[in-house]
Amino acid sequence: MKNSSEHTKGILAVFLTALLWSSGGLFIKLVTLTPMQISFFRCLIAAVVFAILFRQKILKLNPLALLNAFAYAAVLILFVIATKTTTAANAIFLQSTAPIYVLIFEPILTKTKWEKNNIVTIAVCFLGMILFFMGDLTPGDIKGNFAALLAGVAFAAFFLGMKKNDKQYGEASIFYGNLIVAVICIPFLFEMGSLTFSDLWKLAFLGIFQIAFAYALFSYGIKRILAVEASIISMLEPVLNPIWVFIGYGEVPSVYAIIGGVIIISAITIRTLIAGAPALKRKFTTLV
Repeated sequence: MKNSSEHTKGILAVFLTALLWSSGGLFIKLVTLTPMQISFFRCLIAAVVFAILFRQKILKLNPLALLNAFAYAAVLILFVIATKTTTAANAIFLQSTAPIYVLIFEPILTKTKWEKNNIVTIAVCFLGMILFFMGDLTPGDIKGNFAALLAGVAFAAFFLGMKKNDKQYGEASIFYGNLIVAVICIPFLFEMGSLTFSDLWKLAFLGIFQIAFAYALFSYGIKRILAVEASIISMLEPVLNPIWVFIGYGEVPSVYAIIGGVIIISAITIRTLIAGAPALKRKFTTLV
């Protein structure tokens, strides 16, 4: 019964994490500042809250953790640029291709063979990605789409780096990643006019809840459920992100983007289920 209760808490924590992550697109769209200005305030606030939440853990730093921090910083900046310059659906779906790059590069780094399931998944996802570059695209859409693709590559590099490093350095990578973004974005503040209260509270939400609290919840939840379960629940983020943007901002993604997003998310989810089926079966057996 105790294990079942802890498992339920873990599921709920990761579900709430996905909800918070999915709010990023809407709030970034609603803030009237430039991408780099948004990134400065969002990440500075997140870094401060992160320091309060994790305290001494953020001081545990090694060279790989610092390298991971730069990869995470790239993810943060590129996602905001993508969300501001193309549709939120394009930004989140293309960033969500990160697992595909992991499947491509991990066998190269570990010198292992590519699995057939992974090759099929990669091929299907690339088909979905092509759809984002079809139809009537503006220069902004193209720029945003490429920024989102690069965000996915950076996210994959961050994931592989975090996987290679000791878990005790995870909080430091996130903290310094946010700090690096804030430092990089300082020069762009000189172009900024007055900061309205409306923008300020939205930026505070992004920093406090969408980044800092979301990571804390995910860190709590991932210790209580299987990684495959967390991966599947996390897929709610790219599904909900464009929905919130449509409701709160009125942005409608293209038909190509919707089809491409469905293909990518479905392929990654099915591959995750296949890879984690034995673990899920064992987990289910222990809970009933």
